[in-house]
Amino acid sequence: MSKVIAVFGAGTGLGVSVARRFGREGFRVALVARRKDRLDALVEQLAGEGIEAAAFPADLAQSAGVPALVEAIRDRFGRIDVVEYGPIGADQGFTPAAELDTATLEGLIPLLLLTPVEVVRAVLPEWTGRGDGAFLLTQGYSAAQPFPHLSGVGPVMSAARNYLYSLNAELAGTGVYAGTLTIGASIARSEMGEAAAAQAETEPADGARFPVVDPDELAEHYWDMYVRRDRVEQFHPESLTPQAAA
Repeated sequence: MSKVIAVFGAGTGLGVSVARRFGREGFRVALVARRKDRLDALVEQLAGEGIEAAAFPADLAQSAGVPALVEAIRDRFGRIDVVEYGPIGADQGFTPAAELDTATLEGLIPLLLLTPVEVVRAVLPEWTGRGDGAFLLTQGYSAAQPFPHLSGVGPVMSAARNYLYSLNAELAGTGVYAGTLTIGASIARSEMGEAAAAQAETEPADGARFPVVDPDELAEHYWDMYVRRDRVEQFHPESLTPQAAA
């Protein structure tokens, strides 16, 4: 039975690029996101490229629904081998730290911290039993490096990053891998990338401004991380790694 990757937060940017990259290696693909119409379009697009995919509409801000969602994917494909979790869209924007409040953080915590933890809990028994599996977490650069005016998502993602590091160490020697791709760039063809480009045209530069990256390049990072399993975190661009920046 061919392997399965579940892409949580699948969209027109990184999500479909990850699906395509793993699909070229024979993986079947489960696409998870809120909008069924967009998912159906991606399924059709991948089918045209010879990649078997299926849509699973779900609100990933509702972590209580994760066990049933994972079971639905297993019912369709029989297994899950890899999870890529990266459901950051245009509605998860930055908030200046001086304006941050508990309501904003409470709105971000389920999607960016609680649900990924629940996804791992749901798939880990299968993976440890089989001695193989991979959880790939997509993060923005503010998870690792704070910037003025770019708070909000950063503090929550940094908590998920902390969890991912601990998880990676605890799973050493089990055959199960956990890694994170930390991106200091705007992703071309993505909803959030399009929103950032539109904002840049209408507002003066304030704080950090990131380059644009092709999501196919990021998907290649993920494939390399999955195959090599030799690092807990990959930065893009690599010049942004703390060691290189020091």
